[in-house]
Amino acid sequence: MPNGDRGVDTKKRATLRRFAALGAATPLAGLSAGEAQAKTAGNDARDAILGYVNATPGAHFSKLRDDLKLGTGETQHHLRHLLDDSSGSNAGGAASAQRSDGSALVSRRDGDYRRFFIADRFSTFEQVALGYLRRETPRGMLLTLLQHPGATGSDIASALDVSRATVSTHASQLDDAGLLDRSDGYAVSRPETIITLLVRYADSFDAETRSFAADADTLVSYDP
Repeated sequence: MPNGDRGVDTKKRATLRRFAALGAATPLAGLSAGEAQAKTAGNDARDAILGYVNATPGAHFSKLRDDLKLGTGETQHHLRHLLDDSSGSNAGGAASAQRSDGSALVSRRDGDYRRFFIADRFSTFEQVALGYLRRETPRGMLLTLLQHPGATGSDIASALDVSRATVSTHASQLDDAGLLDRSDGYAVSRPETIITLLVRYADSFDAETRSFAADADTLVSYDP
C-alpha cells in the first residue's frame, strides 16, 4: 500500500474513533440501551455517524460522508441501519422527515439536501431552522438581525458583502420557512429558539457564530 494511502487510512480511523466515542455516549430517546447498541452493533462507523449527527445536527449527506472520510456506499449502508428505512428511500437521496419506533436518526428533505438529526430531539421548527443555519448566507442574515434588530435589506447586504437581490431571495425563503417575519421590515421569528440552537451548536458552525455565542446572553431577556 502506498504511504499516501496509509496516511489517508490513518486519518480516517482517527476521525471515526473521535466521533465514535461521541456516538457511543449519545442518548437515544425512545430506545433502550439494548436497542441502541443493536442499532450500531459496536460498529465504529455507525457510532461515528451518531456522534457526528449529535454534534452537527442538520448536516447533509455529502458533508457527513466527507467529514467522516467514508465512501458513498459505506455511508448509505450504515445510514439505512440508523434510519427508519420503511420507505425504501436511498439514504443519500431526498426524503421527507420520518420517524418510527426504533430509529436512531431521522431525516428531513431541505431543497436539494437530505439533513439528519438524532430521533425525537428536535421539533419540526428546530429541524427547519438548523437546516437554514447550515447555509452560510441565511445564517449570516439571522445573525445580523439578532445582533442588529431593525437592520434593513441594504444593511444586511453590506454586512455580508452580498447583493441586495441575494438578501431578498433568501429573505423570501426564510419567510416561507417561518424563520423570518417581513410584515414590518425584517425580524427573526422565535429569536430565543434560534439563539439557543446557535449557542448549543456553535462549535459546529463558524468563527462568527462562536463569537456570537460568547455574547449571546446579552440578547436573551429573562422575565421570571
